[in-house]
Amino acid sequence: MVSHTFFFNGPYDETMALLIEARNYIAYYDVSEHRKLSPQVRLQISYESMRVTSRLTQVMAWLLAQKAVHAGEITREQAAGGDFSLTGGEICSDPSGPENEELPAGLRSLLERSHNLYMRIDRLDSMLRADVQRAAEAEAAVG
Repeated sequence: MVSHTFFFNGPYDETMALLIEARNYIAYYDVSEHRKLSPQVRLQISYESMRVTSRLTQVMAWLLAQKAVHAGEITREQAAGGDFSLTGGEICSDPSGPENEELPAGLRSLLERSHNLYMRIDRLDSMLRADVQRAAEAEAAVG
């Protein structure tokens, strides 16, 4: 139980903190500074802000599915299925953005940290699905 609590609370707290930071960044980014930027850079800021939001909401949804498994609300097999697996594909796993000096430093930081978190959870999701697959194969071999 303790290991699951640590497993869940650490990434959950990190994700929640990044969600709050991203929300605050998007809501309170200095509008006067934003207006000084070219339309292309403003569009890039909007795109990258959406990517941060997508990564973090995908991670939070995955973590909540894992919490549901631990609470006995869904099975590990259900959590490993398409309805609860991590999605976002190429958009969320693309590491680009933090190196773009035209983007504000705060957004570049959010891009980098959300990408690192997303990739960690992606590895956990892959491990979970592989473990469920191995268990199903072992059960099929026995049965």
